[in-house]
Amino acid sequence: MKKLITIIAMCIAFSANAQNKYFKFSTFYVAANGGTSVSDVDVYSVANGLETSTIRTPYDYNLSMGIRKIARFGYENKAQTFYDGTEDSWSDGANIGKVSGLEFLFEANYKRQQGENYLDQHHFLRYVADNYIVKGEYLEDGFADIKYFETSERYRLKANNKLSFNVGAAQRLSEPYGYDPLAEWVLETGDIHYTNLAIQEGYNIDVFEGKYTDPNGNIVATSKEVWESVIIPSILSGYSDKKRDELEHKMLQSLVIGFDYYHYTKNFWVHSWGNIMPYHYDDGGSFTYHKYNDGQWYDYSGGLIFGYKYSKQLGTFVEGKYNKYWNREWYDFKLGINYVIF
Repeated sequence: MKKLITIIAMCIAFSANAQNKYFKFSTFYVAANGGTSVSDVDVYSVANGLETSTIRTPYDYNLSMGIRKIARFGYENKAQTFYDGTEDSWSDGANIGKVSGLEFLFEANYKRQQGENYLDQHHFLRYVADNYIVKGEYLEDGFADIKYFETSERYRLKANNKLSFNVGAAQRLSEPYGYDPLAEWVLETGDIHYTNLAIQEGYNIDVFEGKYTDPNGNIVATSKEVWESVIIPSILSGYSDKKRDELEHKMLQSLVIGFDYYHYTKNFWVHSWGNIMPYHYDDGGSFTYHKYNDGQWYDYSGGLIFGYKYSKQLGTFVEGKYNKYWNREWYDFKLGINYVIF
């Protein structure tokens, strides 16, 4: 919540300075969306006679706020009057916008989905000129469990008015992806020595009385089955999160090569972009991803927005974006057909 309040304050400050040419035509928005989550689930037990309990999932919601100044492409729907934070502006991932110059986006979404809370953030500043691109970006996707800060400086070569290529350097700051805190606890057989790990974390096991207690002395299990199927997974998850949080973020320098293509007419449009990072500088650190990957790897991202109207009645569309960084994938897509009945 502190992060959200800070972002709100920044957005208000930016909006108050709307007379500045950099913020002219930008939009500041705050919105709340919600709805019913998955239905309640009845759980039955016969351990002490027939017992019934209900697992209730609270409603879903999305609290959005942000400020954006991004020119809309020709295919983007201009009919919607307000920004409500639910828009799928996948073209925000492109290397260049519809117009040259400075564009920016600062957006945060605090959401609850199927009982789980997430914080999603996407902020970027981008400046596009005829022969270069400079961009700074911060992305946090709570659902995909990815978070990083990236800057890039690229030389841009325009093949024509529709197609351009770019090449340059990218710098990314993130947690040391690839690091596995549980690796040191894995035995030669492939099993994990979870008992010693649990004891190290303050848990106590009384095998004679069948009691398993947490670091505060509370009984958390009275059988081996519950201990191994319920408590141990929670201990492993908490230990992994704790060890990762103890590490400093890593800076990664990479070569980046990309392209952008945009063609639009009233009845046919194609917008595509792509980036690949084929080489990453190895600083020899203890937690560099080169160590976990046994050398170099490819990071890449891209997107496609396609639409074609066969006639006044029939049309089709395909839209999607894909990202793969540190062998972690997150993507979205949609496709369909529209037929208008006169």
